[in-house]
Amino acid sequence: MSDTYEIYAIRYGHHPRMARDNFIGGDPHDVEMPLDYFVWAIVSKSRTILVDTGFDEAVGTRRGRQTVKPVAEGLKAIGIDPAAVETIIVSHLHYDHSGHYDLFPDARYHLQDREMEYATGRAMCHHQIRNSFEADYVVAMVRKVFAGRVEFHDGDDLIAPGVSVHRIGGHTKGLQSVRVETRLGPVVIAADAAHLYAHLDTGRVFPTVYNVAEVLEGYGRLRKLAASPGHIVPGHDPQVLTRYPAAMPGLEGWVVRLDAEPKG
Repeated sequence: MSDTYEIYAIRYGHHPRMARDNFIGGDPHDVEMPLDYFVWAIVSKSRTILVDTGFDEAVGTRRGRQTVKPVAEGLKAIGIDPAAVETIIVSHLHYDHSGHYDLFPDARYHLQDREMEYATGRAMCHHQIRNSFEADYVVAMVRKVFAGRVEFHDGDDLIAPGVSVHRIGGHTKGLQSVRVETRLGPVVIAADAAHLYAHLDTGRVFPTVYNVAEVLEGYGRLRKLAASPGHIVPGHDPQVLTRYPAAMPGLEGWVVRLDAEPKG
């Protein structure tokens, strides 16, 4: 029997920017279109699984990103002790998804083979590509490999009953999205397979990309994996915080429940 999970999106960062910066080819309506930064918690009675670990404040500041509330604080707000987390799915190794490598001392990490090859191989010889990676974060993941704390996946795989990963690629070589069984059917944490709802709605692509064709094919994949298009959660859209209810009173605009019926 599969577990049925609650899912939480925890906002930890913010970046003001214009719409032209979010699409290959720019945008004809160049209005403000900021990005928010999230980690996600998948929770059942028997287990807690995190998806991604965010960036630390020093790295965010150096890169011009605002830390709204630390990741650890967001987890503790919903009763999760970072030191007790045992399972972490890393969607990909970009800096905003793979930091805080000392925050989870007992966790085992799940990563795609192709993502580790991408982040440690010849692609990193090119500044345009490696700029989205943080060398210390990648090295920390390599150290976890040698410590026996990383489990690799080649494509789609089951992490736990009701939780599976699906290699989408596109944004990076080994990006994986996460499908989670909830009381409303399967919800898909897209991570950066779709940064914004606008990418899914219009078929456009975020400028940081490994393979445009894989991104576009990935939109269809996400739709097939989710219970409905409304159950696909993009990786950086501030609208996530208004489409879903707060996890509890006082957490509005910070932590929301993704296993609830989305608005609109």
